[in-house]
Amino acid sequence: MNEGKITHTGKIKEIEGGKAVVSIISKASCISCSLNSVCSASDVKEKEIEVDVIPGLQLTPGKEVTVELSQSAGTWAVLLGYFFPFLVLLGGLILFLQLGWDQGLAGLAAIGLLIPYFVTLFLLKGQLRKQFKTKIL
Repeated sequence: MNEGKITHTGKIKEIEGGKAVVSIISKASCISCSLNSVCSASDVKEKEIEVDVIPGLQLTPGKEVTVELSQSAGTWAVLLGYFFPFLVLLGGLILFLQLGWDQGLAGLAAIGLLIPYFVTLFLLKGQLRKQFKTKIL
């Protein structure tokens, strides 16, 4: 693995319009354990990502490829997807409780603050896609 890069192996599902949909099998770290069949922690999930196709690459559906993303982009993805929403939720809850709201209402209102946060992320999807460039190796 390249330093500062995150790589995953996957298979090309489809290619259309200069973009390839790559299916990545995400496995829990304990999947290689011999006791994984009796452990509920072993988890396998299929994720699909869209990657720009570099002209000249001979790619076909079903071909196994390696997808690369910079580690800093991965860190930002975690921050935007998990950490910042947590801060919005916690900050909203503290604010509403300090305003004297009932705990249940404050909790619901804090959860409601996540709606504009994720709508904003959705609206900025095009700009974020430029920042989170993945490439096929």
